[in-house]
Amino acid sequence: MKFKLKPLAILIAAAPLTAFATTELPPVEVTSTKTATVPAGAQELTPEQIKAARAATSDSARLLADFPGVSLFSAGGVSALPIIHGLADDRLRTQVDGMDLIAACPNHMNSPLSYIDPTNVGRVRVYSGVVPVSVGGDSIGGTIEVDSPNPIFAQPGEGTVTQGEIGGFYRSNGSAYGGNLAATLATRNFSLSYRGSTAQSDNYKAGGDFKSAGLSSTDPKDISTGISHWLEGDTVGSSAYKSQNHELSAAYQNDAGTQMVELGVGIQRIPYENYPNQRMDMTQNNSTQFNLHYKGQYDWGTLDARAYHQHVRHEMNFGEDRQFWYMTAPGMPMNTEGKNTGAKLQANIDLTTRDVLKLGAEWQKYRLDDWWPASGTGGMSPGTFWNINDGQRDRFDLFAEWDAHWTPQWMTQIGVRSDTVRMNAGPVSGYSTQMGVTSYMMTAKDAAAFNASDREQTDHNLNFTALARYTPDATQSYEFGFARQARSPNLYERYSWSTWPMAAIMNNFVGDGNGYVGDINLKPEKANTISATADWHDATGQQWGVKVTPYYSYIQDYIDAQCLPGTVCKTGQFNVLQYVNQNARIYGADVSGHYLLAETQRFGRFTTTGMVSYTHGRNTTTNDSLYNVMPLNAKLGLVQNIGTWQNTVETVLVAAKTDVSSVRGEQETGGFALVNLRTSYTWNKLRIDVGIDNLFNRYYALPQAGVYVGQGKTMSINGVPFGVPVPGPGRSIYTSLNYSF
Repeated sequence: MKFKLKPLAILIAAAPLTAFATTELPPVEVTSTKTATVPAGAQELTPEQIKAARAATSDSARLLADFPGVSLFSAGGVSALPIIHGLADDRLRTQVDGMDLIAACPNHMNSPLSYIDPTNVGRVRVYSGVVPVSVGGDSIGGTIEVDSPNPIFAQPGEGTVTQGEIGGFYRSNGSAYGGNLAATLATRNFSLSYRGSTAQSDNYKAGGDFKSAGLSSTDPKDISTGISHWLEGDTVGSSAYKSQNHELSAAYQNDAGTQMVELGVGIQRIPYENYPNQRMDMTQNNSTQFNLHYKGQYDWGTLDARAYHQHVRHEMNFGEDRQFWYMTAPGMPMNTEGKNTGAKLQANIDLTTRDVLKLGAEWQKYRLDDWWPASGTGGMSPGTFWNINDGQRDRFDLFAEWDAHWTPQWMTQIGVRSDTVRMNAGPVSGYSTQMGVTSYMMTAKDAAAFNASDREQTDHNLNFTALARYTPDATQSYEFGFARQARSPNLYERYSWSTWPMAAIMNNFVGDGNGYVGDINLKPEKANTISATADWHDATGQQWGVKVTPYYSYIQDYIDAQCLPGTVCKTGQFNVLQYVNQNARIYGADVSGHYLLAETQRFGRFTTTGMVSYTHGRNTTTNDSLYNVMPLNAKLGLVQNIGTWQNTVETVLVAAKTDVSSVRGEQETGGFALVNLRTSYTWNKLRIDVGIDNLFNRYYALPQAGVYVGQGKTMSINGVPFGVPVPGPGRSIYTSLNYSF
C-alpha cells in the first residue's frame, strides 16, 4: 500500500461516513451561561453520523468504527468490544448513560455497550490518548461515553409536546431484521419517554468457504436426537442472535431550565446470542437497571450527581451449532449473577472567567457469582462448580481537575485522581465432593490452594494528566499532553482458579481458544502515555482539514499471558495459560482529514474523506507481540450531499497482520480491501437508508476476532480445529426506514 504525501493530506478524513470533520453537540436542555465545547482530548459523532451508521448494525460498538484509532474485537452480533490503540475491554472505561457497566460473564459476552441499542443512541464521545481524570479512572486505554437522547421539554409558553419515531430494518446477510419505537410526552416541566427495540439474525455467511461443509456435531447422540445439522463451508456457525431492549424515563426541570432530575429504567432480554470465537453461547441474558441523574446550573458553576444499579442474570450453554451431548451430560449450564451499584458527584466551579475547577467523587460496589450446575452423571456431577463465589470489587475515587484558559490561544488542563480498589472472593469447589471422580481429582488441589490463600486485595492507584492546547488562529490548533493511568485486574483475572483444561477454556474473554487461570497477586497496570495532536483546517472547518495524532505508551505490569507454570505450551494447538504481570509498549499514529472537491447547485457537494491508523504493540519483557493489535488500516470515502440526499462510496483497506502473539497462538491474517456503498434520503418525516457492505463479496479474515470455535466438540480444549481465524461477513444488502411523528 503506497500513498503520496500530498494526496494523503487531502484524502484522509476524520469521519468517513460524513462530509465534514466539524463536531456538533446534541441539544442540551439545562441552560448554561457558557458555550458548550468538546472537552480536550475528545472526539464526538454528530447526530447525522449516528443515524447513518445505525442502519447497518444492531451493535452500538460499531458506531465507533469511524473514530481514528478505534477498532473492534468482533464477538457476538450485538456485543463487539471497542479497542483504542490496541487496548480493549476492561482497559477502557465504558459508560452507558453515565453508568460504569461491567461484563458479568467469564467470556465477557454481556459487554457494556450491548445494553444500549443503536436506535437509542443520542451521543457518542471517545477520549483516547491523554484522558482527563474527570472522565478516566480504573482504565489505561481511553474512555467511551454513549448516551441516550436528552430529555425533551416544551419551550416556554408552549403546550404539551408529543413526538416519536417508529422504524425497521432488514439485512440480507443472516436475514437480520428488527424494529424500534420511541414516544415522548412532555410539558415545560415534565417529560416522559419510552424507547424500545428488537433485533435478530441467523448465522452470517463469509465471502467464501473457510472450512469444509459438514455436520455441526458428529456425536452419535446429537445425530440420533436431531440436534446435529448441516453447516455450509461459508456459514459462520454460532453467529445468530436475538435481542430486546426497553427503556422508560421520566424527567423534571424547573421553569428556568436550570435544574433537571431524570430517572431511567432499562430492561434487556437476550434469549440467545451465539459466539463463533468462544466455547459457549449466551442462552439468556436478563438485565434490569435503574439510573437516577441530577444536573443543575448555579451562579458558581454546575453540579452533576448520579446513582445507578444494575442486576444481571446471565446463562451460557451450547447453542444449536455445537456438540450438546457429552456422554451422559446434556450440555454444560453456566450461570452468572452480577449486581452493580454506583454513584458519582461532580462539581464544575467557575473560579474566574479563566479558571474552572472540577471536583468529584465516585463509588462503585460490584458483586459477582459464577456457578456451573451439575450435568449428567459423569465428570460434571454431582455437585456445583463454583468458578467465582461471592466475588467482590469495590472502588472509591476522588479527583480534582483544573482547566485554565490563559489567553484566547492557550489553555491547559491538569488533573489528579486517586482510585482505591478492594477485591475479595469466597471459597470455591469443583463439581464433586466425592473422592475418585475424575473432575474432582483434577480440581481438588486447585480449589484447596485457592481456598487457603489470602484472597483479599486492595490497590491504591494514582492517576495524573497534564494537557495543553494552543490555537494560534482559526485555521490551526495543537494539543499535547502526558497521562499516568492505572487499572486494577478484574475478578476473572484474579480469581479464576482451575487449571483443569475444560474449566480453563470457559474463562476466556479474548477469543483465542485457549484456557486461562487467574493470579490473586496480580498488580495493577500502570500506563505512562504521551500524545500530541495537530489540526489544520480552513476557518470554517467546511472546506478542508487534516489532523495528525502520534502517541506512545509504556505500560508497567501489563497483564499478559504465560504458559501455565509447570507446563510447556505446544505449538499448533490450544493451551492453558495464566495471567501474568509483564511490561509493554504501544506506539502509533492516527491521521485523518477531509477535502471539499466541488460544490454545484445541480449536483450538490462532493467531499473526499478518510483516515489512516497505525498501532504497534510489544511485550518488552518477552519481546513477543501484544495480542489483538490492529494492523495498518485506512478508510477512504467519496460523499455527495444534495439537499436531504446523501450518497457515499467507501473503501476499507487493511494490511496483512504479521505481528502476532506467539504465546497465545494468534493467527496471521491477510490484507484485504472492501468497497461499501450507502445512500440516505429524508422526505418530510421519513428517512430511508439503503446500503451494500462488502460490495464484491470478498472473503477476508477478521484481524481482531480471534479463532473460529463455533461448531463441533467445543468443550474439549483441542476437540476443534486449531488456527482458523473468524472470517468477516460477505456481501450484505440492507435497508432501514424510520418515520418521525
